[in-house]
Amino acid sequence: MKVNTHYPIAEKVLLEYKIKIDSDFIGYRNHVMRMLNYCHYLLPEIDEVQSRKLQIAAAFHDIALWTHDRVDYLVPSYNECKKYLIDKNMEDISEEVQIIIDMHHLIGTYQGPYEELTEIFRKADLVDFSGGLIKFGIEPSFIKAVNSALPNAGFHLTLLRFTFKQLLRKPWDPLPMMRRKNLYNKSS
Repeated sequence: MKVNTHYPIAEKVLLEYKIKIDSDFIGYRNHVMRMLNYCHYLLPEIDEVQSRKLQIAAAFHDIALWTHDRVDYLVPSYNECKKYLIDKNMEDISEEVQIIIDMHHLIGTYQGPYEELTEIFRKADLVDFSGGLIKFGIEPSFIKAVNSALPNAGFHLTLLRFTFKQLLRKPWDPLPMMRRKNLYNKSS
């Protein structure tokens, strides 16, 4: 599989936030592009509609780190996304994209509505966050190629910076974005 360094929908969304993201822009952009490569690898028969949903979710999934300056960013990130979906007349995918964003830090496998894309997205984010230590079946050579084409550019340092801010604000709740419970499945 060839590394894709440009996903146009995600790129267009990210450019709207470039000034707000400021010096962290390349790091976040590359994180989003790496994730999308892993999503497409994990779903080789991906269609255009699925790719569009994943690109939108990827562009917005961490955006409130910058728009709201907070580590508890899942809901405000989705709210930014929802404004975009309304503006683009794509409310029909709103629920699915919300679940994808909400559950991308779920500890454990996601089971529930929109399971396929949500679980692929969760895995792709974890592959990138772990620097490829967690692979979910992605070939190490592909991870290496993705990391080479789309360098980290300080993204993990940015995450540490925001985590440190959270520790100062609420030391009893250092990782509020982690989901221990599946919010969309009554049995979990």
